[in-house]
Amino acid sequence: MIHFGNDYHRSAHPRVLESIAEVGGVHYGYGADELCAAAADTLRAACQAPDAEVHFMVGGTQANATIIAYHLRPWEAVISADSGHIATHETGAIEHSGHKVITLPNQLGKITAAQVRACVEEYRTSGIEEHMPEPALVYITQPTEYGTTYTRAELIDLRNVCNEYELRLFVDGARLGYALSAADVTLPDLAALVDVFTIGGTKCGALFGEAIVFPAGAPRFRHAMKQHGGLLAKGWLLGAQFSALFSTPAETAAPATLYEQICARANAQAQRIAEAFRAVGIDMLFDSPTNQQFALLTREQEDQLKEDFVCEFFGEHEDKRVVRFCTAWSTEEGDVDKLCTAVSSLK
Repeated sequence: MIHFGNDYHRSAHPRVLESIAEVGGVHYGYGADELCAAAADTLRAACQAPDAEVHFMVGGTQANATIIAYHLRPWEAVISADSGHIATHETGAIEHSGHKVITLPNQLGKITAAQVRACVEEYRTSGIEEHMPEPALVYITQPTEYGTTYTRAELIDLRNVCNEYELRLFVDGARLGYALSAADVTLPDLAALVDVFTIGGTKCGALFGEAIVFPAGAPRFRHAMKQHGGLLAKGWLLGAQFSALFSTPAETAAPATLYEQICARANAQAQRIAEAFRAVGIDMLFDSPTNQQFALLTREQEDQLKEDFVCEFFGEHEDKRVVRFCTAWSTEEGDVDKLCTAVSSLK
């Protein structure tokens, strides 16, 4: 079987594994070591945010739950698109920490500043605020669960509405590498416009790990990490991986980091898949510029492809089945060739 089911089924990029293997003696744990310090400095430089606080955790759900619990008081809530990861695929992790997720209808996987304003206004004009969870944090994903991306203008609009209503803005970047080559939002943009964001490693070439960036700092966040079981004793494993991902490969002339290069290649392979479906008259759910492509298939077409390819059923749209094909750093051109050939024979 050829895998297009997700972007983390392979272990890690060889350079990441080499970086771990090269580690010698590390004299302190829990992320307070020279490898994590060096990785944090590298990320601060990449984000052009010299005063940012950088932490590392193992997984996306763990990071999301810890960040949200850290920011919210007991009666406060987080706003998310109804398709947002915290609202769909985290088994109620946010509610488990005692905070409600207020969901808004997604538009191409995204929410707008106008929707956030309306949500907060509804709460503040209700006359019964003490009976309702108070929206205090806005959560978005870049790219979204449908592979679409927020533009810089959309992010500025969200920042402005958050400033207007004194909300915090959190960008979940579990797949951020794929957005960096597909959108006009850069790491420095994120550092300038949001309160906290993550730089995903697990889905972008690392063995595991997410970097958390607080551009203006986060007092005692390590306390929250420990309370949520996220302070990894051998934290140097995370520092070594992010140093490798944000290195610039010597064998390439391009100034882009390994992280950017491998994610851009995955995006390019994903576009080939989308073009193959369109060439035989099969529509995509959205135009996605990133590594996730959602084809609208009949049951028969889905079954035909699943004889040789791993892909994921993502729901139904009108009379068709939404099937996701996901590329990754490890996707080989020959495997995409085989999928495109199979698509060309669909009836």
